[in-house]
Amino acid sequence: MKIITLKFPVATKIFIFILFATGITFANSSNITEITMTHRMMLLVIQLGVILFAARLGNILFDKIHLPGVLGELTAGIIIGPYLIGAISLPGFPDGLFPVFAEQFPISPELYGICTLASIVLLFMIGLETDIKLFVRYSVVGSLVGFGGVVTSFFVGDLLTIVFSKMLFGVTLGFFSPSCLLLGIVSTATSVGITARILSEQNKLNSPEGVTILAGAVIDDVLGIILLAVGMGIISASKVSGNVDWRHIGVIAAKAIGIWLSATIIGLLASQKIGVLLKWFRDRSSISMMALGFALILSGLFEEAGLAMIIGAYVMGLSLSKTDINRVIMENLNPIYSFLVPIFFTVMGMLVNIRLLSSKNVLIFGFVYTLGAIAAKIIGCGIPTLFNNFNLRGALRIGFGMLPRGEVALIIAGIGLSTGLLPPEIFGVAILMTLTTTLIAPPVLVALFRQDVSGIRKPLAEEKGTRLIFSFPSVQTSNLMIDKLFSVFESEGFFIYTLSQSQKIYQLRKNEMIIGIQNKGQEVEFDCSKSEAPYINTAMYEVLAEFESTVKELQKPIDRKAIAKRLQAQTTGAGLKSNLSAYINKNTLRPHLKGNSKNEIIDELLDLMNQNGLINDFKAARQAVYKREDSMSTCLQFGIAIPHGRTDAVQRLVCAIGLKPEGVDLNSIDGKPSQIFVLTLSPKSASAPHMQFISMVSQALNETGRKALLACKTSEDMLDVLTGSNAINSK
Repeated sequence: MKIITLKFPVATKIFIFILFATGITFANSSNITEITMTHRMMLLVIQLGVILFAARLGNILFDKIHLPGVLGELTAGIIIGPYLIGAISLPGFPDGLFPVFAEQFPISPELYGICTLASIVLLFMIGLETDIKLFVRYSVVGSLVGFGGVVTSFFVGDLLTIVFSKMLFGVTLGFFSPSCLLLGIVSTATSVGITARILSEQNKLNSPEGVTILAGAVIDDVLGIILLAVGMGIISASKVSGNVDWRHIGVIAAKAIGIWLSATIIGLLASQKIGVLLKWFRDRSSISMMALGFALILSGLFEEAGLAMIIGAYVMGLSLSKTDINRVIMENLNPIYSFLVPIFFTVMGMLVNIRLLSSKNVLIFGFVYTLGAIAAKIIGCGIPTLFNNFNLRGALRIGFGMLPRGEVALIIAGIGLSTGLLPPEIFGVAILMTLTTTLIAPPVLVALFRQDVSGIRKPLAEEKGTRLIFSFPSVQTSNLMIDKLFSVFESEGFFIYTLSQSQKIYQLRKNEMIIGIQNKGQEVEFDCSKSEAPYINTAMYEVLAEFESTVKELQKPIDRKAIAKRLQAQTTGAGLKSNLSAYINKNTLRPHLKGNSKNEIIDELLDLMNQNGLINDFKAARQAVYKREDSMSTCLQFGIAIPHGRTDAVQRLVCAIGLKPEGVDLNSIDGKPSQIFVLTLSPKSASAPHMQFISMVSQALNETGRKALLACKTSEDMLDVLTGSNAINSK
């Protein structure tokens, strides 16, 4: 990248402002440089803060109107950029927060550097998320898509410039004229980042269309860079000798293709060894940071070799997508991704100078050139897919997916502007085309994917796998087995990922082994290949053996009474009584229970809950409480009993409290009759503070609390004792 130096008049303004604001007198020019750099860094951090807020607000606004968030980020960049409100003078910032840095490139090198880093992270993460099997499967059609799009777009862009050259330049240009060549090359570019973001948001990144777009975009970028090198070679050669050195241009093209293919093949073949090297760092965050380090190094090497940095980042991500640590890297880099990527798209919007689009001729040519660029990508990229098992819908998805020009087109157009090969107004045409294609593609792509209709003619031949199902007596047993299985697999070197917390879907990865697990209540399902089934059966057998051994150990005498007594150990804690008010009300309090046995009292309290609409299924709730009582008595000491159960017959923790002052002999810990009964129900499949509530009740019913509660004559009195206030209304 060409280094752009700060213009002296701007530097002088900055220096005068700093001098006025700080009152410092400088002794020599070295101090001036130091403070100027300090000011630029101060401006950078403020700019980043503004960009983050603008990007987020734009994202939220466009999401509200059902448009892709990336469009909001691009639009926010246009609005706050140096060509609109960014250059408005503000107190302390006479040139605005985003002053035009140079005519050739409006933003500062430091902000563009962060944007470059963001593009590397974006393509690296996209590579990590790519399904390598689908990528290889669609590499041929992806190559045809990329090649078709580049060739069609180049010829359309070049020929349209020739047709309108008389109107624009006053003379008729030829096919190899610099302006024609550059506008043809600008038209070929594809911004895979924008499309990939949309595909990711729609969960279509690993669909046949998504993988084809990614494969085609990589080919597109490589061919676009080769075309740029070829085009600049033609222009340079024609300026010097009037002839084109096709041999030299052929060498450049062969070098670019060779480097890309070699790096991709080597990366895929060496992926497992790279994974082993990264695992040496052990800590997951260290593994992720070192992986990003590899991506940065490869990106720099690709740029040095004459290819784009983003291609190097994608190659590294694609290589690591085969390893078992790809999700470790993705999870740990997600905060960096969330920080940098919105900056990237917002800064892309800031590069757009809409003021250049005022000339009638420029607008007419810009409109035609944009239509040609749109049609060229849709036709050039879509038609090859029709001969490769895609239907018309799939072809349109791929065509529009390849439509956005984005940052690649802007960079190529910027090269033309900075070298004087494109006049500013023609540069504006390239901007108009870039902006239009970038804005059109996302909503159309979302609409095309909105209907869940296949884009291929014949279904793909799925890889034959095996589903293993293990059933357990209860949900609790199933959960225990899952926890133990995870421990066993981790000890075997597997990485465990949670794909869906709500649906309890997990993935185990080790080298090239990928095993899916879903906990479905009393059943645990494994999705794996046939070769992995014996491994899972062996692991389950070992876990069951260990589990049975643990059960036998638990059957040995345990001093349950000692544990139950500790449950009622008195502790002092502020707010215990007040916390109970969230779970009880006067309608579920009964000062005089009629039942004379444990079962009668439990049924009476359950019926009280049922009358108040707290239970959806009385039978299921009763079964849960009785099942818990059968496993271990809940009659504690000091006359307190706490029967309870977990069931989905309730949606939250509910409670009913009853008193039997004369007491019922229920074989309690201390042998005394039970007088206070606290019945609770908690949902089985949702979190509820069951143990916390029991702990609060046990501590609130100290000696003073028990005496006060047993003296109550009405439910209002009970509520007052338990909460300190009888103002609680029925829920």
